[in-house]
Amino acid sequence: MFSVVLATHNEAANLAKCLDAIKDLADEIIIADGESTDDTVKIALHYGAKIINTTNKANFHINKQLAMDAAQGDLILQLDADEVVDEELHQFIKNLHEQIRQKNTTDLPAAWWLKRKNWFMGKFLRKGGQYPDPVIRLYQRGKAKLPQKDVHEQMAVEGKVGWAGGHLLHYSNPTFADYLRKFNTYTNFKAAQLYEQKIPISVLNSANYFFFKPLATFFSLYLRHRGYVDGVPGFTFALFSGLHHVFAYLKLWEIYEKHRLRSVK
Repeated sequence: MFSVVLATHNEAANLAKCLDAIKDLADEIIIADGESTDDTVKIALHYGAKIINTTNKANFHINKQLAMDAAQGDLILQLDADEVVDEELHQFIKNLHEQIRQKNTTDLPAAWWLKRKNWFMGKFLRKGGQYPDPVIRLYQRGKAKLPQKDVHEQMAVEGKVGWAGGHLLHYSNPTFADYLRKFNTYTNFKAAQLYEQKIPISVLNSANYFFFKPLATFFSLYLRHRGYVDGVPGFTFALFSGLHHVFAYLKLWEIYEKHRLRSVK
């Protein structure tokens, strides 16, 4: 049995394209939906998905794990709604599923790295640390789990990890406006993490988050990882990756200010 699992929140624009690419392989589709207000659930039901209704959490990996825990397949693929399985990966999964169904699993890995192509400003990025962008998403049931501590974590795997053929086509940022919306969400999450870690607002930290971290990130992605090969999109991605530190730190300052104002009332 092969299971496909997702966590969703207002993914009506993406979900059908994602599920179309894998529907003929999936014996079950399980979706943990975090309070979607668009047609996400309606579309999921059209594809025969089992829906787990839950809250929309800042760390959406918690909802991913809910779907993973509910899966009954021997082989499980965890997808984001903005990801599409390409033809080569589709064939790899089909062959692997058949091998597992025949109980020929002696030499199989516990899980597999999947290569991703990331769409940004009208093209798939080739450099800047954005390819092959490997993620562990395909695994044998019971052998992988999300730590659920961060939004950019990898699965923890019990056993060896192999490499799958093909790619996930990742359409996370179909427009720059979509990128900015997610940029805001991720910097909010990072600011909350910094607050939980009790990172203080100080001269040293201000220099670090306003200058040193942004510059180090930009030059790493743009020069060391050759983001310049991707032209304006490569430059923009490196620039805003650096600015992630600036905005997270500014939002941390805002959190401290809100708590300070509450305390003086």
